[in-house]
Amino acid sequence: MKVVTVLGARPQFIKAAALSRAIKSDTAFEEVIVHTGQHYDDNMSDIFFDQMGIPRPHFNLAVKSSRHGQMTGQMLEAVEAVILDEKPDVVLVYGDTNSTLAGALAARKLHIKVAHVEAGLRSFNMRMPEEVNRILTDRISDYLFCPSQDAVNNLVREGFRNYPCVIHDVGDIMKDVALYYRDKAVKPDVSLPGSFVLATLHRAENTNDKSRLIELWNTFDEISRIVPVVIPLHPRTRAMVTDLTAGRGNANFIVIDPVGYLQMVYLVQHCDLVITDSGGLQKEAYYFKKYCLTIREETEWTELVGRGYNMLVGSNASKIFGALHKFRSNPSKGFDDDLYGDGKTASRILAALKA
Repeated sequence: MKVVTVLGARPQFIKAAALSRAIKSDTAFEEVIVHTGQHYDDNMSDIFFDQMGIPRPHFNLAVKSSRHGQMTGQMLEAVEAVILDEKPDVVLVYGDTNSTLAGALAARKLHIKVAHVEAGLRSFNMRMPEEVNRILTDRISDYLFCPSQDAVNNLVREGFRNYPCVIHDVGDIMKDVALYYRDKAVKPDVSLPGSFVLATLHRAENTNDKSRLIELWNTFDEISRIVPVVIPLHPRTRAMVTDLTAGRGNANFIVIDPVGYLQMVYLVQHCDLVITDSGGLQKEAYYFKKYCLTIREETEWTELVGRGYNMLVGSNASKIFGALHKFRSNPSKGFDDDLYGDGKTASRILAALKA
């Protein structure tokens, strides 16, 4: 079986690493990896691929970030050309980026089967482009590979049992990744305190809204006066906070350069808890038994909130401090729920494709 895998961002390559390893070891499959180029990332160097053991893409379509419609249209055209040349049996897409939707649309228009990894996720906020992408991709997919029972339930409620597709609860591919890389973690080349909160901040709703950004930055500064805060910060966001006074001269408010995945795994493993607006980091916190405060108004990982491992706090300082106090005063909660499978998601996906 020939599989064309369409990826567009570094987190998708990390997710795909687990499945690509499984494909490589199974003679029934051949994989062709397509990088749309959606997110240019300095961290995706040769070192990234070598350290992570991730196969390099066979095609780089070099479609750079632009307006959503323009970008998706360019990727659709370019991916279509690859599919016509490669003639795969199935096109595999991950998550909810514009690359995800473009890959699925290109395959569907050419009557090629579509497999969607991370199907069924919903934030229930249609203003998010990711929500639009994931809903549309689910609707045109033949294989819906869900990371949790909650994701399956979303699809059932939306009537997907009536569509010509197959729904599989295979677990979360990121659990495969976390288990594989947990012993390969690398300490960042910075001095870290013995106890710290790990924070990340990058989503447009937090960084493009100046008042929200100031509120969050001030809150991080206040938290750091209770427990040190370590925040890897993208240059774009760093430029936005250069004129803010909070944190200046505060040795416990530790802003560092962006780190690679193996360094981030180390930080999650060694922190007290996580404050983030990242989707992936919410789950990694759970996998490494750390509570998470999500500085968003909603999340697609609803089961983490429902079971008390994650709290949605937005940018509201009182909510953030309330959650911080609650989690720090009760650090021993079990983390016993097996929400996302047993780390064998890749093998389940391949078995379903063979069936």
